[in-house]
Amino acid sequence: MSKSSSSKPPKPDESSAPPQSFWRARRQEIMFLAVFILILGGGFTLLSVNWVNDNAIEPFTAGVAKASGIALNLIGQDIEMQGTIIRNKRFAVNIKNGCNGVETMIIFLGAVLAFPASWKARGIGLFLGLLAIQFVNLIRVVALFLTGSYYPKFFDSSHTVVWQTLVILFGVVLWIFWANRFATPKRALAPE
Repeated sequence: MSKSSSSKPPKPDESSAPPQSFWRARRQEIMFLAVFILILGGGFTLLSVNWVNDNAIEPFTAGVAKASGIALNLIGQDIEMQGTIIRNKRFAVNIKNGCNGVETMIIFLGAVLAFPASWKARGIGLFLGLLAIQFVNLIRVVALFLTGSYYPKFFDSSHTVVWQTLVILFGVVLWIFWANRFATPKRALAPE
C-alpha cells in the first residue's frame, strides 16, 4: 500500500512573508527620536533668545539662588543674597544658566513628551520629575557652595565635572524609571 500525498495545501513559510521596511518596523522608535530632537532643539533655541533669558530664565535662576540661600541659612551659613549671587564671609557664587537645572529639565521634558504614554502619565511624570530635578539641583548648589567655602581647591572640578554630570544623569535615570514603571501600560500575561 502506498501513501498518497496529502490534499492539504502546504503551509506558507513564515520567512517568505514580505519584509517590513526599516522605517515601518521601527516607526515608534523613529517617532520618539524625531519628537525628542525637535523638543530639545526648540528648548535650547528658546534658551538662547535674550527675551526668554531675561524674562523667564533669569527670574527662575534667581528663585533657584533664593531657595539655595534659604537652605544654606538653615544650616548656619549666614548667607547674603543679591539676585543670583549667594555669598557669605568665606565664599561667593553667581548662579547662571547651566547651574539652574533648566537644561536637565528640557532633556527630561523632551523625553517624557516624546515617549508613547498617556497624557495623564506624562503630566504626572513631568510634574513630579521636574520637581525632583530641581530638588537635586538645590542639593547641587548647596553642596557646591559648601565646597567653595570649605574646600575651594575642589570647587572647579566639583562644579564642572561631578555635579554637572550627576544632575544630567539623574534626569536621564529618572526618565528611564518613569518610562519603565509608570508610562508603559501593563501587559497582560499570555496564556501558556
